[in-house]
Amino acid sequence: MTQLWIMRHGEAGGGHPDSRRELTQRGRHEVSSMAQWLAMALETSREQVRIVASPYVRAQQTAAIVAERLGSQVEGLAMITPDDSVQPVIDWLQEDAQQGPLLLISHMPLVGMLSGRLVEGDLRSNLPMPTAAIAALQAEVWAAGCAELIDFRCPADI
Repeated sequence: MTQLWIMRHGEAGGGHPDSRRELTQRGRHEVSSMAQWLAMALETSREQVRIVASPYVRAQQTAAIVAERLGSQVEGLAMITPDDSVQPVIDWLQEDAQQGPLLLISHMPLVGMLSGRLVEGDLRSNLPMPTAAIAALQAEVWAAGCAELIDFRCPADI
């Protein structure tokens, strides 16, 4: 079984273009709280966590805060922006997510649709994810309906 942690970026301010929107102070605080929780949840394996983030500024800022707390590096992944399709991400997971725990940091609606699809298998499934929320999944194979949701946390829970 491998683990996949799916995180939505922290609260972002308005602006244009969408890809340049930055985290608000509240968003930075949300992410910092969730990074602390994630570090405790991962405990001994946190150095081994691979962090992959959307190239959008707010996702990269979120990833940087989490990476600093976990002592990890951040990789960009262009296919996980807000309007990207879920199936190419699942295909990518089948190839790249088997080496150990992976933290994927992206946006709604992609993170909700990806989580729902992996767990429920239905194209219409969607896990509501507030800003900075983290869904923890595990599976032997990353395919629609093959994952189990083992934990879900958002800043309001911390």
